[in-house]
Amino acid sequence: MFFVALLAVIFLARGKWRSVNGRHGVVAAGFSALLALGAAQIIAHIWERPRPYIAHPGDAHLFIAASHDPSFPSDHATAAFAIAVALLLRHRKAGILAIVMAVTLCVARVAVGTHYPGDVLGGALLGSAAALVLWHPVVRRPLHDLGDWVGRVYETILFRSFRTARLATTIAAARARASLHPSTFTRTLMILLWSYATSWLRPRVHQAPAPP
Repeated sequence: MFFVALLAVIFLARGKWRSVNGRHGVVAAGFSALLALGAAQIIAHIWERPRPYIAHPGDAHLFIAASHDPSFPSDHATAAFAIAVALLLRHRKAGILAIVMAVTLCVARVAVGTHYPGDVLGGALLGSAAALVLWHPVVRRPLHDLGDWVGRVYETILFRSFRTARLATTIAAARARASLHPSTFTRTLMILLWSYATSWLRPRVHQAPAPP
């Protein structure tokens, strides 16, 4: 959940916090995690390594709910490092934060007794490899184009929502004026609606902010 929140903040940030590279990193992080987790499932079914508390019931102590999935590689470590490395390759500050979070997560998974150290190390290597695969220029460019397109859709929806809210506020304020004659109100309303409708037909010019 912490990684999902981090990705959402990076992508949805506006104003001086908005980053084109950050949005590229969010899209790449999502696809890197999917690729890495898919590979992890294949590996886990080839080598069904038992969890520490199953293989060593008298020595291993489990502090969270038991899982019956194979132990190697750790899905949490795999996804965390796929996201972190994908971000680090495109947005240094966010990537460093994500790396710290990923390392903390790996240590915690071993500490609570649900994984061997080798499980999280293998997951970290697998996730990092997936992120590096998607850093290849052949794949990187389409991913970045997708990030730009999704960003434009988000900005457009946000812009239209603000205009709709402002129109509703203006109409409500006009109706609240007791001195406003009904015919005058009707003309004002028609002007506002016409202005709003034509604004959807005017193309917006998107200026890409400078990368951080």
